Amino acid sequence: MTTARVIHPSSRAARNAGTATPGPKKRANHTLSYLFLGALVVYFLIPMWWLLVASTKDVGGLFNGSSGALWFDKVFALGPNLVTLFTYNDGIYLRWMGNSLFYALTGGIGATVLSVLAGYGFAKFRFAGRRVSFAILLGSVMVPLTALVIPTFILLSGLGLTDTVWAVILPSLLNPFGVYLMQVYAADAVPDELLDAARVDGAGEIRTFFQVAFPLLRPAFITVLLLSIVGTWNNYFLPLAMLSNTQLFPITVGIGLWQGQASANNSGGESLWGLIIVGSLVSVIPLVIAFLSLQKYWQGGLSIGSLK
Repeated sequence: MTTARVIHPSSRAARNAGTATPGPKKRANHTLSYLFLGALVVYFLIPMWWLLVASTKDVGGLFNGSSGALWFDKVFALGPNLVTLFTYNDGIYLRWMGNSLFYALTGGIGATVLSVLAGYGFAKFRFAGRRVSFAILLGSVMVPLTALVIPTFILLSGLGLTDTVWAVILPSLLNPFGVYLMQVYAADAVPDELLDAARVDGAGEIRTFFQVAFPLLRPAFITVLLLSIVGTWNNYFLPLAMLSNTQLFPITVGIGLWQGQASANNSGGESLWGLIIVGSLVSVIPLVIAFLSLQKYWQGGLSIGSLK
């Protein structure tokens, strides 16, 4: 015996309505959304484009160029500008670049490790004072970092650590927002049943963390790592307050020093403005490389973390 399946016309119409082509109103909304996003992209790219164009001009083209601020001059001086940048004052810019790289890697990696361990502990362990400690952590997220610079300076000054690399590295290891992000992500991405199964199989807490939990935390780990590295690299007020030796300056404070000298109309002020622009362009390149290098691990971790 065969049975015929009767499809109600209303059901068929409802199903076809979901696959129908968008109407004029919906297409107009999509067009407006794309135009708005395109305008935002242009808005954010214009400063980078201006920085790139200005870095290719000599001093005359930078201040008296006839091609406009957003286009190249006939004289393409990027190569000579880079040579001048890297050789000015015995190559002090390369020294500052190395300092920024050192501070960003040590502070960023250290802050990420502490954030992962603390966030995982808050999410998956129950201990006395857990709620109070996490509440204090959330409160510290709301405190601006600049408000803590002076108390940090007084503390490190009492320990004799000011004007040393530790005055920049130690405060950079504290990242309350990274701990909060890891706690929120670990609470959802790492099932308690998976951890219990690993413990039943005889795995200790350290092995359970590294072999079971950490692969699922990789997207959040990369996110916190990027935020920590970028934050330490762009940090200006902390090293400005802690350091007085120009040999220990990061790139942000070093370029700020040149800007102050150029604004004071010292000798060579115009050439310093050229160094500031080219130096700002070069200082952005490591951040772009870091993001592009870690992006594949970020995307790969997202697919791993989605498997339950």
